[in-house]
Order: sequence, then C-alpha cells, then structure tokens
Amino acid sequence: MAGYLILLYVDEAAYAAGADGTGDGALFAAHQKFAAEHGDALRGGAQLAPSATATAVRGQGSGPQWSAADDAVVTDGPFFETKEALGGFYLIDAPDLDAALAIARDVPAPFGGVEVRPVIYP
Repeated sequence: MAGYLILLYVDEAAYAAGADGTGDGALFAAHQKFAAEHGDALRGGAQLAPSATATAVRGQGSGPQWSAADDAVVTDGPFFETKEALGGFYLIDAPDLDAALAIARDVPAPFGGVEVRPVIYP
C-alpha cells in the first residue's frame, strides 16, 4: 500500500457564510459518512483552523533553509494570497493513484476542492 494525502481546499468566506445552505451539522455528517465508507483506508485526518490563525516560517538567504535559527523569519497569517486555503486533510492508504482518486472523489468539499499527493515515507 502507498500513502496519499488528500488536501481539502476551501473558500473560507463561503464556508463561514454557509454558502450551500447545509449548515455545519450537515457537512460534519457528510464527513462522518465519508469516514465510515472509507474507514479501512483512512490513517488520519483533521479540520484545520482558519488560515488567519496560521503562522509562516521562512528561511532567509542562500543555502539550507534551516541552517541557523536566526535566519528564519516568522510572520502572522498564511504566506500566500488565494481565494481557497487549506482547510483540512485525510491521510489514506491506497494501492495506487487511481484508488486514491476514487476515494478523493467521495470527500465532501462543497466550498472548494481536493488535491491528492503521494506521501514519501523515509
């Protein structure tokens, strides 16, 4: 089995406004249903706090990013500007990308979309 990370991207403003009219309860129930249907493949997952709560850490200069602690710059909020932000994730096991995509198609994502990436284990 290979590991895949399903990243859930969400339009935070639409999510906060309940743009699809389902309310938090219905969306939570949809994620519970997804977890029940794909429980054998799930290895973890969580909703993330809004992107405004993020703190970015970036290395400075040339060479390895983390060569010295005082080379790092810490800023409040996400480093990028985008309509959709990372809102949560599922870590799954699947035999191949096609199987991972089949699982990803079932992820409730009414306020955005999902991205599937292979996990590289050391």
